[in-house]
Amino acid sequence: MDLILWRHAEAQEHAPGLNDLDRALTAKGERQARDVAKWLQQVLPADARVLCSPAKRAQQTAQALSRPFDTAPAVAPDVAGVAILRAANWPHARSTVVVVGHQPTLGEAAAMAMPGQSQRWSIKKGAVVWLRSTDEGVQLVTMRSPEEM
Repeated sequence: MDLILWRHAEAQEHAPGLNDLDRALTAKGERQARDVAKWLQQVLPADARVLCSPAKRAQQTAQALSRPFDTAPAVAPDVAGVAILRAANWPHARSTVVVVGHQPTLGEAAAMAMPGQSQRWSIKKGAVVWLRSTDEGVQLVTMRSPEEM
């Protein structure tokens, strides 16, 4: 199984009176999402499943992929990393799963998925972490930021 953890792209700063779930992408964030989505479109298998946080910034990031996606409360901001792994059915899913979510939970999920890792990973805005589970164990396929696309 392949698990791709995609942190939402750059979003508006939190401001008084603005619900955190309503924060939208900035113009830079829209570019980041498009750049990463273009790369993912080239490498994702056709049957990849996409799970997305209900937050607007994550939804906008996932929309750049131009594929259907499921909104998953288990991927919302401030959930536990284990909830993300359960939602993705890691490492037992039969196909690739892309999770569009938030830090620090994506970093926590990455650390939990990799045996021997105890500290959560730092994942930049718009970046992807691609993990693969095989009979031989878990490997990091790639970790890319939008600037590397």
